[in-house]
Amino acid sequence: MAPLIGRRLRKGAATTAVAAAAMAALTASQAPGFAAQEHADRDHRDRDRASGAQPSPDTPIDGGSSYHTDLPPLTKPDKPGSSIDLPGFPGSSTKAEAGIPASVLAAYKKAEAALRESKPGCNLPWQLLAAIGKVESGQARGGNVDDKGTTVSPILGPALNGNGFALIKDTDGGEFDGDTTHDRAVGPMQFIPSTWANWSEDGNGDGRSDPNNIYDAALAAGYYLCANDRDLSVQKDINAAILGYNHSQEYLNTVLSWFEYYKSGTHEVPDGTGVLPSERSDPPGNGSKTGSKESGKESGKGSDKEKGKGNGGARTLPKPEDGRGGSTSPSPSPKPGEGGTQTPGQDLPTPPTTPPTTPAPKPTGTAKLTAVGAKQLTATAGETFTGSPKVRAVDAAGKPVAAARVKYEIRGETSARFLGLVRSVTVLTGLDGTATAPKLLAGEQPGSFTLRATAVGREKVSPVDFAATVKPRPVPQADALARLGDGVLKTGTGGAFADLLTVKATNKGKVAAGVPVTATMITDAKKPQVNDKGPYFLDAKGKPVRTLTGLKTNALGQLTLPKILTDEHAGTYLLRLTTADGAVLDVELTVTKAAAP
Repeated sequence: MAPLIGRRLRKGAATTAVAAAAMAALTASQAPGFAAQEHADRDHRDRDRASGAQPSPDTPIDGGSSYHTDLPPLTKPDKPGSSIDLPGFPGSSTKAEAGIPASVLAAYKKAEAALRESKPGCNLPWQLLAAIGKVESGQARGGNVDDKGTTVSPILGPALNGNGFALIKDTDGGEFDGDTTHDRAVGPMQFIPSTWANWSEDGNGDGRSDPNNIYDAALAAGYYLCANDRDLSVQKDINAAILGYNHSQEYLNTVLSWFEYYKSGTHEVPDGTGVLPSERSDPPGNGSKTGSKESGKESGKGSDKEKGKGNGGARTLPKPEDGRGGSTSPSPSPKPGEGGTQTPGQDLPTPPTTPPTTPAPKPTGTAKLTAVGAKQLTATAGETFTGSPKVRAVDAAGKPVAAARVKYEIRGETSARFLGLVRSVTVLTGLDGTATAPKLLAGEQPGSFTLRATAVGREKVSPVDFAATVKPRPVPQADALARLGDGVLKTGTGGAFADLLTVKATNKGKVAAGVPVTATMITDAKKPQVNDKGPYFLDAKGKPVRTLTGLKTNALGQLTLPKILTDEHAGTYLLRLTTADGAVLDVELTVTKAAAP
């Protein structure tokens, strides 16, 4: 049984070495053999599900090592000590805490929709995923994800080495967590690699499952919570699902308080602008002392608690190489919601009755959008615009704003579309504040339209308009026409030529595809006039005509004419084929008097 982790760690910024190792491990997942292993893992997972796999209460899904980046409420929203942004708390401001980053919110709702189809009896509410995501990673570090939903930098928990956490030796060869000695919880939903192997999902449809991707992780967490035929519209099943995620009463209470909070109302905020902590779990000189059971129940005045005495003894937090950073020297006991460890059965200090008064720093938002490069876009019908529109987002001080959402929208009558054949798309700005639109397809409709870039969630920021023009396709050219085959075209009156006539167009000796060709029955090569007798074609309505337009050569530059029929007039006739560039081909047609029946 893994120890109950009362005050679970909130991991600080990962060290450069750990982050680099994790990214290297993720890159290595593209190596040969990884896809086969992923299929094997998925098959194993599917077999586990088919046999009614049970989330184990002995080893939590995250190994008891969640990566807290915020201060979660440790009591119900209407009790003292709740988060200052929870509803019902005097002086609260619900707007900030109720904001969920756009990609993260979309991932939760997409997972709910997927489970509604595949496991309708589970009744998974997306707010439950949001509550767990809040506690586990602060909604992926405030929505610090790229346009595919993958965290910009890895979110890693401490090494699960048995020192205050579950003991889980490496199961993935460092594939996801960069640790080849012990496993670590990974990603916005903090899956340990051994659990991910059984429950991994591809939530964003990119063909692979990645615990660092919020779409993949949210869908996998949804399946995990729905295990054992749970009905999450029933409270006892919700409790069991949360405890299966992490077997801790405090964890259950914390997640439930956020669950109720999100059910009372949320709103979308741009990626990268979610609420981040105003306090850290690893201040300078971090470490932890645990107080006695008795002093832990007091409101903060017991001398034993202050001196670190009691049956808990003194503990230091894991060293910086566990990815949390900070010092290992002792420090006062962690505040409610902060880092530290707890021995099994140990009670916890009562949360302070006075809420924090220092508000969390607000992220700097986009104050201005400017175009980068040309604002005039030109392409030929059927082709792709050269280059892609680009804008830069800056704040009020003129500094680049990273991870800001920029929406590109095609406005006006046009058949132009972005890749994926959509009229609008939202992308994130990079570290330099720039956001580049996807490839823009011109379509077949000539004309002009506007491509508008707007800062999502920033109505007061003026949009940037790009003027786009689609030019007509140039008419394919051909400087020569030649007949394929040299047989004599001959038939009797009142019949039809047995052989179809095929010609080939070329331009400077090369195949000319798509070349318009006109076919006309003429009276004379030197003074051509449309003939009113002899061979003819049938138009779309079956009416005899001696001129056909709208004919085009195929990809091979070839054109096969429709069947040629004859009337009652015998003689020698000419069929002239012409192109717009002046290429001419005359074909002789011979009509003989048909024998009397």
